[in-house]
Amino acid sequence: MSTSESTPVQEIQAAADALVAAFAEGRLDDYFGSFAPDATFVFHSTPLRLASTAEYRALWQRWVAEDDFRILGCTSTGRLIQHLGSTGVFSHDVETTIATRAGEETVHERETIVFARAEDGSWPAVHEHLSARTTA
Repeated sequence: MSTSESTPVQEIQAAADALVAAFAEGRLDDYFGSFAPDATFVFHSTPLRLASTAEYRALWQRWVAEDDFRILGCTSTGRLIQHLGSTGVFSHDVETTIATRAGEETVHERETIVFARAEDGSWPAVHEHLSARTTA
């Protein structure tokens, strides 16, 4: 939420921090609640664009049911915030440790999340794009 003492960049950073922390800690209601209902998602591991947060959550539930998918931890580095009027773009490198029935794996990805200022002053995420990242 906007306050007279915070700048839009700080507000976008707080929204991004909350989203990443909820993801890393497996707080799914908070994680999915960080997105607008009509947010869109493009993931390198999924063949189609997801057209809503509900569609993404249903896919996540399928991953859990079919493969016991869990997030064990997530580290965000190389962060950049761009404030563009009523829009904020957050990009970063992500290292996520996941568990499935096959075992544990650490994946290296690059992510962009677009936030849009809502009427109440909050910054829900409206788009997420995740791509694979090679490690040096």
